Amino acid sequence: MNTTIESIAETLLEAEKSKNAVPPLTAQYENLNVTDAYNVQLEVLKRKLEQGRTVIGKKVGLTSVAMQKMLGVDEPDYGHLLDDMKVPNGGTVKMSNFLSPKIEAEIGFVLGEDLKGPNVTFLDVLMATKYVVPTLEIIDSRIADWKIGLVDTVADNGSSAMVVVGDQMTDITGIDLRSVGMTFFKSNEIIATGSGAAALGHPAHAIAWLANKLHEFEITLKAGELILPGALSAAIPVQEGDRVSAQFGPVGSVSVTFE
Repeated sequence: MNTTIESIAETLLEAEKSKNAVPPLTAQYENLNVTDAYNVQLEVLKRKLEQGRTVIGKKVGLTSVAMQKMLGVDEPDYGHLLDDMKVPNGGTVKMSNFLSPKIEAEIGFVLGEDLKGPNVTFLDVLMATKYVVPTLEIIDSRIADWKIGLVDTVADNGSSAMVVVGDQMTDITGIDLRSVGMTFFKSNEIIATGSGAAALGHPAHAIAWLANKLHEFEITLKAGELILPGALSAAIPVQEGDRVSAQFGPVGSVSVTFE
């Protein structure tokens, strides 16, 4: 299995580099399970770290019931955020960086303390949070035509590509993140709305799940890391010329343009 994991990791790295998508992994490796897929993700991560990249955080995906039902799963998944994935607020990204990009709006958490599973709770997450920031996650799939199952997206780093981070840093004291509203715009037209409750009822629940899941792989969430707890609406396809922004009420706003 180690040889298979290394081979799949190489395939995904080449797909990301060449921008040539590959067939679903589940069609090629029928016995590949979710634990194997996380080990593929970690192998890809190891190779990127060896190239000099650094981890700046994590992302949680599949936090909505609708997305879980679509993939036939009953829990979220996660991926890693690296330094070369970060885009400044109001920045511009090239469509040539992606295969088939979509974008999601999320309330990002920046930790002030480490969080180590297996018994991390919702309250532990709130106490460990330094502040929250408005974010946009650009997702992309190295799997052709987004024909993904859980194994595919887990191996493919949770289908993550880039993260746009807003400038406003908000203390969560006195804010009920469940009821924080989000309005999503594309080229000045409202395309979606949502609230913090879309991420497992409260974004902190998603981060507690992540801390406990990572314990299985002996990984700890570190102080200073940016954690994306899941999208507050469906992912939106983007194309050249689009300017996408999201407003999160008291948490601020964030935008990015595709060229």
